Amino acid sequence: MFPVSRRDLLKSISGGFGYMAFAGLAAEARAKEEFTNPLAAKAPHFPAKAKRVILLSMQGGPSHVDLFDYRPELKKQEGKEPGETAMGLNNQKGRKLMPSPFKFNKHGESGLMMSELWPHLSQHADDMCIVNSAYCDVPNHPQAIIQLHTGNYQFVRPSMGAWTLYGLGTENQDLPGFVTIKPLDRLGGAQNYGSAFLPAVYQGTRIGSTGDSAKTVKFGNIENDLYTDALQRQQIDLVQNMNRRLAERQKQNTEIDGVIESYELAFRMQSAVPRLLNTDGETKETFEKYGIGNGPTDDFGRQCLMARRFAEAGVRFIEVTHTGWDQHNGLRGRLKANTTAVDQPIAALLSDLKQRDLLKDTLVIWSGEFGRTPAVRNDDGRDHNATGFSLWMAGGGVKGGMNYGSTDDFGIAAAVDKFHFHDLHATALHLLGLDHTKLTYRYAGRDFRLTDVFGRVVKEVMA
Repeated sequence: MFPVSRRDLLKSISGGFGYMAFAGLAAEARAKEEFTNPLAAKAPHFPAKAKRVILLSMQGGPSHVDLFDYRPELKKQEGKEPGETAMGLNNQKGRKLMPSPFKFNKHGESGLMMSELWPHLSQHADDMCIVNSAYCDVPNHPQAIIQLHTGNYQFVRPSMGAWTLYGLGTENQDLPGFVTIKPLDRLGGAQNYGSAFLPAVYQGTRIGSTGDSAKTVKFGNIENDLYTDALQRQQIDLVQNMNRRLAERQKQNTEIDGVIESYELAFRMQSAVPRLLNTDGETKETFEKYGIGNGPTDDFGRQCLMARRFAEAGVRFIEVTHTGWDQHNGLRGRLKANTTAVDQPIAALLSDLKQRDLLKDTLVIWSGEFGRTPAVRNDDGRDHNATGFSLWMAGGGVKGGMNYGSTDDFGIAAAVDKFHFHDLHATALHLLGLDHTKLTYRYAGRDFRLTDVFGRVVKEVMA
């Protein structure tokens, strides 16, 4: 909240109100008990297995056949055209099948097949449900990343985080209920964490942006060194009184409620946020576990540590973003650099959550906006592929140590137990105790929901 001069604030009030009027209006505002906090914790539709979500968004299209989708047939048919294998869903003309240059091995008691690029994450194979039959509608970055976040790439719709906050509220009233760390500043930008037609109070609160260093990112405008807490409280009370009177006159303007709550939240955050972002109390072993202080893993390690601290503090929905997974060329070197940056931090996050008894009710989701083509135009790059790819989930009531679904023999298209983004959203909401068909909001004469008119709760992936 920007500091406001007490003198300027008083001068701005028409009629020459003096300090008595200022104090009177403030007292009136504080006495209003009919105001209901839209972020107050709400009961789910049915008993929930997960209390919160951590979404690990890997922007760019991670290559599933090099990471999680073991396809030995690619080696047997190397150099050949895929023919009809694409099921008419992908233009494969002129392409040659290319096997993964990376080795796959079985991991954990479950024997999940994972690439050698995951030396740390693979140690958590028995906690992971790897979905190898994911698909979405468009193989273009801007549309697909928006569909991952909102369920719809054609129209502006509320993000998954906003829907979650709308349905459940938040457990910690001193912190935002939906936090996004270093979100995308393009490819949909704020639409990926926005609230669209939902009240503005449910949109995500960003910490930094894509190009920022995680070492220095912080909430904007959170500190006020000019005035005491008591004076700031009086200023807010006066402004809130006027805001609520305006809201009474403009009942359809939900942004006013968003402003009211953001002022209150900002005031509370001034003391809560510095304590949360200050990691001085973390041990040296914790920093080493997340790879903090080590060049390749430092930045994402700090983001994952922040995510754990937000989850522990009661934030309902946390998103962490990593970019640069778009390997049309330089696949071997660039994909290895990507996994090196995130492998240890993600493994540390899962381990930390488990050690603190948080993983059981924290749903962790890892996904890009699509995958990449097993059939290629050159021998060191893969193109966009939306017809079949991999994502994984862990914790929060998810069955660990399992694969769900399958692509075809070459990994081109989802073939068995197809898993659309709508199914991901429906399943995640179900784990949170929310019926995706009943979590609706009336707008423009009809009821809208995150899953539109689609989506299946995939109970096979639930513990």
